[in-house]
Amino acid sequence: MDFSLTDEQHLIRDTATALFSKECPPSLVRAHIADPSAADPLTAQLREFAALGTGSLADLCLFLEQHGAAAAPGPFFPTVALFAPLLAELHHELLPRVLDGEVTGTVALSGAAGEWRPNAEPVKTFVPEADRVDFVAIVDAGPDGPAVRVVPATAVAPRFVHTEDPSRRLFEVDTREIGATGAAGHTHGLDTDALDRVLERATVAVAADMVGTARRLFGMALEYAKTRYQFDVPIGSFQAIQHKLADMSLALERATAAVHYAAMTIDGDDPDRGRACHVAKAAAGEAARRILKDGIQIHGGIGYTWEHDLHLYLRRATADEYLLGTTGWHLDRLADLLIDS
Repeated sequence: MDFSLTDEQHLIRDTATALFSKECPPSLVRAHIADPSAADPLTAQLREFAALGTGSLADLCLFLEQHGAAAAPGPFFPTVALFAPLLAELHHELLPRVLDGEVTGTVALSGAAGEWRPNAEPVKTFVPEADRVDFVAIVDAGPDGPAVRVVPATAVAPRFVHTEDPSRRLFEVDTREIGATGAAGHTHGLDTDALDRVLERATVAVAADMVGTARRLFGMALEYAKTRYQFDVPIGSFQAIQHKLADMSLALERATAAVHYAAMTIDGDDPDRGRACHVAKAAAGEAARRILKDGIQIHGGIGYTWEHDLHLYLRRATADEYLLGTTGWHLDRLADLLIDS
């Protein structure tokens, strides 16, 4: 089997690289921290790629790696990674407008425990970009399985939650307030397996974003090791630094392979898709933790300053590690699969 990228996939990756290099420099990420509307021009550009949300996951992962490398803010990620796949499973009438880039959306699912599983709790947590999207899909635990309501974002009053990463803004949404607005929306039943497919796809998407951020951190550490001199030699000539960089590189390549394998199993509806999804998120989390820890050590004191851009990507990698399940949580799910098999 040939695992090399097709010409179209090379084009997707190259286009994403050029787009984020031009439209999402570190200065934009910084500006977004103070004013989220600073990312609106980037969001407008990314609307052209909304169709990736229900296309090949392997293609989406190539795009999201560059998205993560730039720590790109805005509603593009929840739209293509969560909202569009959920609408596709519902065969929702809004989907064509989402794929055409006309509207954006996010998903409100997890409860107070932070687990992305259907629940009857009225307050949904970890809702990405709830104040910057057009629609919110609210997933509850119904009597016959998951139940979904798609409501205008103006019908909810999201409460901003301060997190480690201001480039991916998270909110709490109290669904009890929606009925009072008269926009409660029609309730759609959803098969449990269908929701699992949405969450598997989203988990791999987060892992791809994290791999991109980790690659950016590794590149910054490698470049700094080449240019920072101590005792009249580059610090990259020190064996301790070389060992760190080698270990970082190995962890990164392992995570990249795991993510792309998981994407292919989902695209092919392979029976191994569930296990591969957990492996991808766990491998990406392990790689990100190693690279951010060793990367900041290689940078030394300058890496701890607000003025240096390193913290922008440290924050994204840290936050992604918790989104849709931590490394430990996914390893526990892998253990459950092994025990049950």
